[in-house]
Amino acid sequence: MLSRNAIFEMTCEGFGQDAQGVCRHDGIAVFVPGLLPGERALVRIVKPEKRYAFGRVEQLLEKSPDRAEPFCPAYKRCGGCSCQHMTYDTSLRFKQSQVQELLRRVGGLDITVPSVLGMEVPFAYRNKGAYPVADIKGEPACGFFAPRSHDLIPLPKQGCRIQGEDSRDATQAVLAWMKKTGVRAYDEVSGRGLVRHIMTRCTTDGKLMVVLVVTSAQIPNQPLLIELLKKAVPGLVSVCLSINSKRTNVILGTDIRVLWGEAVMEDTIHGLRFEVSPLSFFQVNPVQTEKLYGLALDYAQLSGEETVVDAYCGAGTISLMLAKKARRVIGIEIVPEAIDNAKKNAAANGVSNAEFLVGATEELLPKLVENGLRPDVIVVDPPRKGCEPQVLEAIIKAQPERVVYVSCGAPTLARDAKLLTEGGYTATAVQCVDMFCWTGAVETVMCFARSTGEDA
Repeated sequence: MLSRNAIFEMTCEGFGQDAQGVCRHDGIAVFVPGLLPGERALVRIVKPEKRYAFGRVEQLLEKSPDRAEPFCPAYKRCGGCSCQHMTYDTSLRFKQSQVQELLRRVGGLDITVPSVLGMEVPFAYRNKGAYPVADIKGEPACGFFAPRSHDLIPLPKQGCRIQGEDSRDATQAVLAWMKKTGVRAYDEVSGRGLVRHIMTRCTTDGKLMVVLVVTSAQIPNQPLLIELLKKAVPGLVSVCLSINSKRTNVILGTDIRVLWGEAVMEDTIHGLRFEVSPLSFFQVNPVQTEKLYGLALDYAQLSGEETVVDAYCGAGTISLMLAKKARRVIGIEIVPEAIDNAKKNAAANGVSNAEFLVGATEELLPKLVENGLRPDVIVVDPPRKGCEPQVLEAIIKAQPERVVYVSCGAPTLARDAKLLTEGGYTATAVQCVDMFCWTGAVETVMCFARSTGEDA
C-alpha cells in the first residue's frame, strides 16, 4: 500500500473510466486526473487504498502532443468537463477505447468499436442547464457544485462553454433581480432563503424557458424579474416557478407555476414534434440525438410489419420514430408523467399505432411475455445502471429477431451484452455517439441478432 503524500515519478500508461491517467508503481495502479497516456510526471499520492491509489500531478515532466489548454477557467475546480486537458479528437479516441476494452474484458465480445461520432463544433450544445444558487460574500451567485461536494463554483464571466449564450444571459438577469430586490439564495444548512436553482431549457429554433426553483410561491417584484429576463434574452417564451421546499437533492418540485408566457415549448427530432416542459425528459444534445436515435432506427431494420417493444421509453421519442416504420409499438416507462407526455406527443404527431404502459420494465415486460407477447424487435434505453436481470430474461424468453440497446453506461452495457450473448444473441453492430462533449461520458448503440441453430 502506498503512503499518503509520497511523491513518485510516474509514466501514464492509459486512461481510466473518467479520463484519469492510469500509472503504476510497484504494480499498484495509480489514477491521476489530468494526466495523458505517455506523459511523465511527479505524482503525489493523495488517497491510498489497498489495491490502488489516487494521485495528483505535482510537476509535469514530459507533455503529450495530445495535450490542450483548458478553455474554461473553472475547469479544475468544477469537474464537469473532465476532458478539457486534451484535444477533442483525443477525447473521442479515449471514449472509443473505453467502450472497446469494456466490451472485450467484461462482455467477452470480439467486435470492433468504430470511431466515435463527434460534433463539428463541440460547444454550446446543451439545451438544458440547472445551476445551483448560493450567497458568496453577500452576493448571489450561480454555477456548479465542485466534485463530491456542495461547494458552489461560480460560473465564469463568459458563462459555461457547453451551454448557450442565452442560458448565461438568463442566469445573469435572475442574479441581477436577486441583487435589486434583496432576495437570498437558499442555504442548505439553515434551510432558509428563496432561490435554490436556475434552470434553463432551449429549443433548436432559439426559444428559451427559464425555471426558478424556489422554496415559496411568493416572490418579490415579479414584474422586475420578467422585465430583466425579456431584456436579456430575445428568445424568451416562458418563465416558470418550481416550488421545492423539501430538504432534498432533487432539483425540481412537482408544483410548477407559469409566471409569464407559455407553459410548454415545442421542439423537433427527426421531423417529429415534442412538448418541452420543466418536468419533461428530453435529450440535452439535439444535434447528436438525431444521430443516436437514427442509429437505433437503422439497427431495428423495420419493414412496416413488426411489433416493437420500446423499454424505458421515457416521453416516447424513440417509440414514435419506430412507429413510423413498424406495425405496432409498445412503450414501457415507470414515470407516469413521462407516459402522459408520450401519449400527448403521439397525438400531436398523429401516431395511432403506439401504446404506452406505465410501470417498471422489470415487472411489465416479463408479464407481457408470459401472456404471449412475442415482439419482433425490442429496444432498450435503460438508465446508467443498465437492464435488470428480469428484463434480460424476458428478452431471451421472447426471442425477438433483434435487440437494440441504447446505453449511457458502457460498463453495464458490457455486462448486459454478455448475458444476451449467453442467451443466444450475437452482437452485430456497435456505434458510439459523443452526446456529452468534453466529459468522460459516451452513448453507445448496439444491435444483437438472434442466433440461428447453425450459428449457436
